[in-house]
Amino acid sequence: VKAGIAVVIAFVFGVYFAQPMLDLLRREANIETGFDVVAPTDPITIYFKTALYIAIGIALPVILWQVFGFLAPGLTRKEKRILYASLPFVTLLFLGGAAYGFFVAAPRALYFLSNFMTDLYEWTPEGNQVISFYLTLMIGLAIAFQLPVIMFLLAKLGVATAQKMRSFWKYALLVIFIAAAVITPSTDPFNMLVVAIPLMALYWVGVLFAYLFVRPNRPAAPAA
Repeated sequence: VKAGIAVVIAFVFGVYFAQPMLDLLRREANIETGFDVVAPTDPITIYFKTALYIAIGIALPVILWQVFGFLAPGLTRKEKRILYASLPFVTLLFLGGAAYGFFVAAPRALYFLSNFMTDLYEWTPEGNQVISFYLTLMIGLAIAFQLPVIMFLLAKLGVATAQKMRSFWKYALLVIFIAAAVITPSTDPFNMLVVAIPLMALYWVGVLFAYLFVRPNRPAAPAA
């Protein structure tokens, strides 16, 4: 209920910021005139859809807190302590991944695509498609940026050590490139690298955190 109220309140700000946000997306998508629309209702639908997405982004901390509160009753005291301690990092990494998708990955991808074989194609993408393109990258990267937190939790719970994670880096690289191919709406290797490189860096950040902040469980000394 609190998450819903937060989204409703944030929607007021979303309505205010929707127009400048759409104008920014138009410019970043390298569209000279305006978004192409198909249905008569597309302009107002795209406007309020953008306002809703902005509202969800503003209310995200409240939503994450409610999700953690829902999960907490089924956890042990140690697991609760670890979960709540990781909440600030989860929020920051989520916002960092979404920001990287918005300011770096999506604009780079759209610039590449809009200048691809311009003598053959007329670049007039639809508004819904541009928004979906941004959302796919932002949400995918926001989730993928949780990698250090997941690795830290695995180490903290004794599932995997930092040494084991470090030895698995080749397999991690393969998984990261597969994830980058899924996250990236386009299929070109350039945009896959734009997604894969920060994820690989975050993998080593996770290894470093597991090494510095998680003490390995040592076997108990035999009784004399």
